[in-house]
Amino acid sequence: MAATPAVELTVGERTVRVTSPDKLYFPEVGLTKLDVVEYVLGVGDGIFAALRDRPVTMERWPGGYRPEIELSTRGGKPPAGGYDAFYQKRAPSRGMPEWVETCTVTFPSGRTADEVCATELATVAWMANLGTLRYHPWPVTRAAPDLVDQLRIDLDPQPGTDFADAARAALVLREVLAEAGLTGFAKTSGGRGVHVFVPVEPTYGFVEARHAVIALGRELARRMPDEVTISWWKEERGERVFVDFNQMARDRTIASAYSIRPTTDARVSAPLTWEELPDAAPEDFTVRSMPARFAALGDVWAPFYDHEPGTLDRALELYERDVVALGTGTYGGAEMPYPPDYPKMPGEPARVQPSRMTAATRETEGLASS
Repeated sequence: MAATPAVELTVGERTVRVTSPDKLYFPEVGLTKLDVVEYVLGVGDGIFAALRDRPVTMERWPGGYRPEIELSTRGGKPPAGGYDAFYQKRAPSRGMPEWVETCTVTFPSGRTADEVCATELATVAWMANLGTLRYHPWPVTRAAPDLVDQLRIDLDPQPGTDFADAARAALVLREVLAEAGLTGFAKTSGGRGVHVFVPVEPTYGFVEARHAVIALGRELARRMPDEVTISWWKEERGERVFVDFNQMARDRTIASAYSIRPTTDARVSAPLTWEELPDAAPEDFTVRSMPARFAALGDVWAPFYDHEPGTLDRALELYERDVVALGTGTYGGAEMPYPPDYPKMPGEPARVQPSRMTAATRETEGLASS
């Protein structure tokens, strides 16, 4: 069967070419590749605001979503036929329009790469044509790629909990943030979780921003000990909502507002008002339904981008308070383990789950006297 001719769309001053427009991207709901690109344009003001001037890692599903497709993740063993979905950090070396801009980012290893930087909506549409469903912008801008200007707090329901539990935790987190002089904005993750984003002054780096999230998460867990945890180790989390502080580490990103989650019904990450959150249901926000909501309400996160950024000073004071109370450099101190592919960080406790901690391990990790 002959391939369907490409479609050319005018986006601002650019022409974006959509190849294989009839390719089914979500067979269960009949969405084609062109439908996905048109969805991005339909919520264009919102998704561009979420990505504007930020380096973006693309989560690409060039063949569309199927439940049997495996997404390449860090450290995962590839299937025999390779991956049909993957994260792309570096800007493509071929076929990228000259008007698509890039930004240099530095990884934890110290290596650098040029990532696509969304400077206009046409760039987002071009990424959609590459099969990008979820856009993972860094919490920095190209003007200051090492200074965090958004705290991003991932409330991740563990087995036995659900979206409603994450929503309740988010409402208490809002109070914690306010006491720290910060203002949060909530959205669905597209799955069972809730993301809370916070505009902050770009004066601190990733280590400090991660410490701020640890401190805020620890305070939230103190207030909701039976419902919230910041334990990195799954064996300790129980049926609670996990505050995934490592999503604030360098080179860890959270899907943007309006990104499409790879699910059979093509759910999207939906910005919400705080008043909407308690009664929201993730399945209500999809590629099919979101354009009508956007047309009626606009971007309900517009106040986020206009809000006066807060300072991390008070959140970092909470972290230093925990350093005094909990100590450093020992298992269970104020610092928490980094992701496993990270280099060992100053003051970091052992990356060994508690049930496997032995005297020999403690000695190896320098914890023999703790």
